Amino acid sequence: MKKSSQPTAIVTGAARGIGRGVAARLLAAGWNVVVADVLVREGRIAVAALNQHAPAGGRALFVTCNVAEEKAVVALVTRTVAEFGRLDGVVNNAGLANPHNGPVEKLAVAKWQQMLAVNLTGPFLVAKHAVKFLRRAPGGGAILNISSTRAFQAEPDTEAYGVTKAGLLGLTRGLAISLGPKIRVNAICPGWIDTRPAAESARAARRENHAQHPVGRVGHPEDIAEMALFLLEGHRSGFVTGQTFVCDGGMTVKMIYEE
Repeated sequence: MKKSSQPTAIVTGAARGIGRGVAARLLAAGWNVVVADVLVREGRIAVAALNQHAPAGGRALFVTCNVAEEKAVVALVTRTVAEFGRLDGVVNNAGLANPHNGPVEKLAVAKWQQMLAVNLTGPFLVAKHAVKFLRRAPGGGAILNISSTRAFQAEPDTEAYGVTKAGLLGLTRGLAISLGPKIRVNAICPGWIDTRPAAESARAARRENHAQHPVGRVGHPEDIAEMALFLLEGHRSGFVTGQTFVCDGGMTVKMIYEE
């Protein structure tokens, strides 16, 4: 096993969307990136595209992984270290994305437990098995949990999703205290992120969707990716741990009343 000279990160749920955006940004900054996802075809396509445009230095690798299964998580971390000889950062992004679970009185326990298994237990498992390698990272390792503004706000019939995203913030704070000073742990709460290309989003999203945001537009994966890179790089964010960063174009501080 040869140790790479480049920092290495695992990004779960990186076949598309925010995860893929984070993977692309890390790769552009010279990191090795392990794209972990249950979407095999999309994951391989993503890695091929990422490597095609990667600068000299880092490279991307696809590993199939269902983060809700502990054996799969162990295999993911083992493969990463075997391939690159190191692990410097983890981005827990994988999750069931549809927040609507239907009326609570009709919410099946199995559906509730599935949401918790993927969105909350998954990040715990990845952290659990990455810790011993992150502690060896030069300058210290970092864990980043991708939560949601739904950790603070709610719509009807979104209890299961909201609980998992709020739980991630508790997990973030707990891990930050337990794993410091060798490992820093932070969270990002994205708001409305349109995963289509920015030019397409500008055309496709309704004008009102953009206008309701104080910054004048909906978000893009690149917005989250920039914050992710900052929080993973200890030379820039070494004094930051246990914190939650809301990236939502200002929506959670906007007072809204129906007239």
